[in-house]
Amino acid sequence: MFSKISIANRGEIAVRVIRACKEMGISTVAVYSEADKDALHVSLAEECCCIGKATSRDSYLCAENIVMAAQKFKAEAIHPGYGFLSENPRFSDLCSENNLVFIGPKGYVIAQMGDKDIARKTMHAAGVPIIPGCELLESVEHAISEAEIIGYPILIKARAGGGGRGIRLIKSADELAVQYQLAIQEALAAFDDGSVYMEKYLTDVKHIETQILADNFGNVVCLGERDCSMQRRNQKLVEESPSPVVDDTLRQRFIEMSIKATKAVEYQGAGTIEYLYNQKSDEFYFMEMNTRLQVEHPVTEFVTGIDLVKWQIRIAANMPLEFKQEDIDLKGYAIECRINAENKEFRPSSGKVKMFHAPGGPSVRFDSAIYNGYFIPPFYDSMIGKLIVASPNSRDNAIRKMKAALSELVIEGVDNNVELQMSIMDFEDFSNGTYTTAIMEEIMKRGNGN
Repeated sequence: MFSKISIANRGEIAVRVIRACKEMGISTVAVYSEADKDALHVSLAEECCCIGKATSRDSYLCAENIVMAAQKFKAEAIHPGYGFLSENPRFSDLCSENNLVFIGPKGYVIAQMGDKDIARKTMHAAGVPIIPGCELLESVEHAISEAEIIGYPILIKARAGGGGRGIRLIKSADELAVQYQLAIQEALAAFDDGSVYMEKYLTDVKHIETQILADNFGNVVCLGERDCSMQRRNQKLVEESPSPVVDDTLRQRFIEMSIKATKAVEYQGAGTIEYLYNQKSDEFYFMEMNTRLQVEHPVTEFVTGIDLVKWQIRIAANMPLEFKQEDIDLKGYAIECRINAENKEFRPSSGKVKMFHAPGGPSVRFDSAIYNGYFIPPFYDSMIGKLIVASPNSRDNAIRKMKAALSELVIEGVDNNVELQMSIMDFEDFSNGTYTTAIMEEIMKRGNGN
């Protein structure tokens, strides 16, 4: 096992990894930008190192600085968290080149799954159903021809996209030529890669993802599914496990396909496979694979009792999984609400936290890095915490517990979306579990989102 790990991240996920390391008896090194010198993860780690200026590109996206910090403090491994460099194949390779263990998959696997075109081809070859679509587009004429075959509406997607970015919805042929050019420009600006492809735009679908763990000895386990359908502009707001629309038979289908997909790319570590599920046709399609820890991993931890961060570390330390697929038994129901520092127009909010109180009680967890007096900087993602609750009895009880926890959560001094999350818990479509990826946009159009 490692004696010291450097954490190449900030905020709540850095705090989460440090907590896991402390429980495992592992020393930690925190890296931070100039804007994060007073951040919680810096004070919790045994050692710390400033790696650059406030902006991400000058700090948390600077792979060389992060590697040098790990070497300076003699860390043996680097945990990338999520976001930033967590799905950067070059960073994974750079760690290996400098005798540091990257706590995640190999660089070539990250590259393979990060290229959405290659990922689609790989899954199709493995027998995993993929969304109807086409390969990389070569011209406007090519796009027009493929769109006629696929049928409108369609999505133009960046090959290097992720996190809901680099996606454009095309409803008719009249829009295609202009949107095709805009999609290329957007992909170049966001990912430095203008390659795009098209997929059929599926409506009335659920966004279902499965959590997998794969060790270095060929063992793969799927830890059930999460329902991530409550989204706004492709950004997740609420996640839950198990999904209210997935029964045991359907779950087994998801598990079998996810294990097949994982083995097809010789994956190692924790990862997530995302699908779109049509309840009417009872069909699901591979969407993408996230080669890292997900923001919403705590709901899986609640219903399985398995600490995903600890198992990431153990797998990276070349330890085999201690459980098999038949040992996985989902117990109870868990819900997570993402707490963002943003106003009612969804613009990010920064400033000093004047009053903070986290809710408590059995099976209530608030993962965050904020504290009384903390100044939320304007340079990073607006998510400042994750409120997670679980109930051993029913989903209705979990929803009631989330409402109680939201009403107890106090964050004063910065705008936040606690009120919105409370209203989501009251949505009829959420309460009955029938909500789809389109529900938030419909709610906002009706003017009931705030």
